[in-house]
Amino acid sequence: MEAAIRGIDSDVAVYQPRTMQQVMSSSYATQRFATTLLQVFAGIALLLAAVGIYGVTSYTVAQRTREVGIRLALGAPLDGVTRLFVRDGLALSAIGAICGVATALALTRLMGSMLFEVSSADPLTYAAASSALIVAALLGSYLPARRAAKVDPMEAIRGE
Repeated sequence: MEAAIRGIDSDVAVYQPRTMQQVMSSSYATQRFATTLLQVFAGIALLLAAVGIYGVTSYTVAQRTREVGIRLALGAPLDGVTRLFVRDGLALSAIGAICGVATALALTRLMGSMLFEVSSADPLTYAAASSALIVAALLGSYLPARRAAKVDPMEAIRGE
């Protein structure tokens, strides 16, 4: 490229010749890094949310072991006991999703400069993020709920 430019005009200074693709790629490097960093933090936040819901549900199951044992001894179906704890976990995540969407909508002006070809109030993005949180909550609450349903009623009643 330098030889072609010098062939046309030898007085032109050639400094770091690059393609337009390379120029555009380097100009978006900062935004790309910030976006990648936000994605990593969002993934960590989602993992922490799932672990937190798992911990809260596990604690609730441990506190209510006797109640679960009595329910099972009286003939409650296993899926009914599982649904009881999953419903509690989903209720917590629904409250969290509503608060998160409200906060995100309030802070859209701060993120507007970092978004390209998408609105800062894009309903599809909010729905996807809320759905991811609810799925994580479902997984985080299902495991302890399933464990609660497998409690031996006699051991649960005798344990206290």
